[in-house]
Amino acid sequence: MNSLQCGHKQPPSQPHSIITALHSSPIDPHHGSLRASKLGTPLECLFISSRALHPRSLSSPLFAMDFRGARWAAAPSLWLLLLVLLQASVSASAGAPKTYIVHMAASEIPSSFDYHHEWYASTVNYVSSSAPLESEEEEGGAYAKIVYNYETAFHGFAARLDDDEAERMAEAAGVLAVLPETVLQLHTTRSPDFLGIGPEISSRVWAAGLADHDVVVGVLDTGIWPESPSFSDKGLGPVPPKWKGLCQTGRGFTADDCNRKIVGARIFYNGYEASSGPINETAELKSPRDQDGHGTHTAATAAGSPVPDAGLFGYARGVARGMAPRARVAAYKVCWAGGCFSSDILAAVDRAVADGVDVLSISLGGGASPYYRDSLAIASFGAMQMGVFVACSAGNAGPDPLSLTNLSPWITTVGASTMDRDFPATVTLGNGANVTGVSLYKGRKNLSPRQQYPVVYMGGNSTMPNPRSMCLEGTLEPHAVAGKIVICDRGISPRVQKGQVVKEAGGIGMILTNTMANGEELVADSHLLPAVAVGETEGIAAKKYTKTATKPTATLSFSGTKLGIRPSPVVAAFSSRGPNYLTLEILKPDLIAPGVNILAAWSGDASPSSLASDRRRVGFNILSGTSMSCPHVAGVAALLKASHPDWSPAQIKSALMTTAYVHDNTYRLLKDAATGEASTPFQHGAGNIHPVRALSPGLVYDIGQDDYLEFLCTQNLTPTQLKAFTKNSNMTCKNTFSSPGDLNYPAMSAVFTDEPSTPLTVHRTVTNVGPASSTYHVKVTQFKGADVVVEPSTLRFSSANQKLAYKVTLKTKAAQKTPEFGALSWSDGVHIVRSPLILTWLPPM
Repeated sequence: MNSLQCGHKQPPSQPHSIITALHSSPIDPHHGSLRASKLGTPLECLFISSRALHPRSLSSPLFAMDFRGARWAAAPSLWLLLLVLLQASVSASAGAPKTYIVHMAASEIPSSFDYHHEWYASTVNYVSSSAPLESEEEEGGAYAKIVYNYETAFHGFAARLDDDEAERMAEAAGVLAVLPETVLQLHTTRSPDFLGIGPEISSRVWAAGLADHDVVVGVLDTGIWPESPSFSDKGLGPVPPKWKGLCQTGRGFTADDCNRKIVGARIFYNGYEASSGPINETAELKSPRDQDGHGTHTAATAAGSPVPDAGLFGYARGVARGMAPRARVAAYKVCWAGGCFSSDILAAVDRAVADGVDVLSISLGGGASPYYRDSLAIASFGAMQMGVFVACSAGNAGPDPLSLTNLSPWITTVGASTMDRDFPATVTLGNGANVTGVSLYKGRKNLSPRQQYPVVYMGGNSTMPNPRSMCLEGTLEPHAVAGKIVICDRGISPRVQKGQVVKEAGGIGMILTNTMANGEELVADSHLLPAVAVGETEGIAAKKYTKTATKPTATLSFSGTKLGIRPSPVVAAFSSRGPNYLTLEILKPDLIAPGVNILAAWSGDASPSSLASDRRRVGFNILSGTSMSCPHVAGVAALLKASHPDWSPAQIKSALMTTAYVHDNTYRLLKDAATGEASTPFQHGAGNIHPVRALSPGLVYDIGQDDYLEFLCTQNLTPTQLKAFTKNSNMTCKNTFSSPGDLNYPAMSAVFTDEPSTPLTVHRTVTNVGPASSTYHVKVTQFKGADVVVEPSTLRFSSANQKLAYKVTLKTKAAQKTPEFGALSWSDGVHIVRSPLILTWLPPM
């Protein structure tokens, strides 16, 4: 699924298209707007501002021209023509209606209205560009403009407005913000055992009083494939009485497709159709049925029922089960062929909370925005207020720093790690060198490991990839590659599609080589011809061999599934990285979980490669991405909710973070696949999840809505912006936090500004969820740049759920040029409650 992105990756100071690609680069939190406090203008590719019209801006790839120097001086007529074209383009698009999400202060409804939707329609009528509608019949025109009404996790509506109407809407009574529609994109047998939650553990968690704590996991994605055995309801009791959801029927999906496992299924497409036109129902099912596979995969990862003898073409064979195999699933289909639209996602979150989900798994992302302008952040805040735990994917824009999305502290942001399972394959070159890689190829045509075949690389001697070296469609000539193994560089086109291009040109195999952007990280794919993926270093060696040998040859061999890979886990190179550029004091990502080569259920309508030319159909598929790591955490959160029904979302998050581990199975610090060096909390957050320890964390850091609101008060929001979160209340800032770092977060990030000599003090409160009578002692890392003092250094609890406070004072002794990383841990001899501690010195302004 593709969406428009203008130009190349841009630094935060540059305007972005409002339609962003999957987990794209950070968006400037202060981008241009018609009304800076309320209205965000869609940033079209042809964005006119003082910056966009600057000659330096016109030298960008967007314009594909160089107006600097002599060319700039010599082409005034071209410059004037460009201005005319720009103005004409903007004028032409100004009148076209677009979808806007209008956030309303529900408590400000005038007494003349009985229902909020009547007030919303009247407001739309008021700002309409046409003459105000008088009759009741004409009032229907306002209702026709409304795409959705929101009433649970978010208050307001989505409507089709032109730019002038949107500007007037921003000034209308009761309007808090007008947010433009955005498009987001989609970011097992081994992972439960790798995480230590085999069947005996999960059965024990669900054994006692199951009916009293039935947990429902809501999954916002591409729908669900109900026939998969991962959604069998065998052994499950009746649907929980608290559940208010329904099974929405449509083409290819009947009421019988829901059961005691799939307790709800809904679709949301009004926003998509309002922006993109009607869904092509001959090609796409307007029902909860999943034709893509992504939603089925994530739902099964979170809460799939046990399925024996699962695998993909013989790889990863074993019992497939989700993290919480006895949890219920509710599928909310928000993604279609053209992407996932924010108004639909917002409607799904709103509905899911009203339906009664306990956990939300959202493997989606786009550009990041300030908290008050991020519709998903606002909706998830409402979900948190209702006791719903929200897990979101961190993004696949690594290894670039500052590449995270879903940054709100009330969201659990999940990065990706590897497991100790791999799918090794080998390239044997004609010079005797063996190159180790990975593959999931299982076809009828195999290459003999005892025979050498001609190998060719179509790129030049330059290290820079080009269309032929990347095996893009139409770039390979049969006379050059027929009967040969072809080396293809990663980039631009899907990995499996490169093999299809080779196959169509007559090639007999492929060596897929990483480039600098991918480093040494290996991702396995179910290729359509014999193919092996290798790292950048090995790829360079193989390419050099083809250019220097007189008659270069190679062969490929496949070794199946291998367990016990060391080191593991490793932070995935693609996993998006911190720091959190919105608020440095809040560590993001929060933690990491398995997200590389994950096996889970798949749609019967989709091929394992997702290519239209691939006619293979499978019951399970292996995928990689933070889309896969997110449902691991959502499923474990469901386990914790089942075991501790009274825990808040923040307590569940705290248990996950403070029990996460930062050492691999070689007892060394976690490594970053992008560099091969030790990773930091900016890559792995608090660490890799450890579900069994999280069930009994000893102490937790709880956070309530008032605490989050006090945190927002440190973010310099206006009263109107703050109302995006306070909704019906007249809450005002009490200013109880001296800095954002005083939020009772399970991680600590201290930021020294231009006065490093001034000591920083961070406050925390822990709640005893372990033995009533217990004593905890503190241990803290010794830093080069600062002295750290914790007071008190001992916490003595005398009752369950007792709360005790402590403070951490940090005083600079030698300011460091780069952040320092350490930890603060409390231990009673049984539990270790570990919080990452990061010290950052900002240069003087």
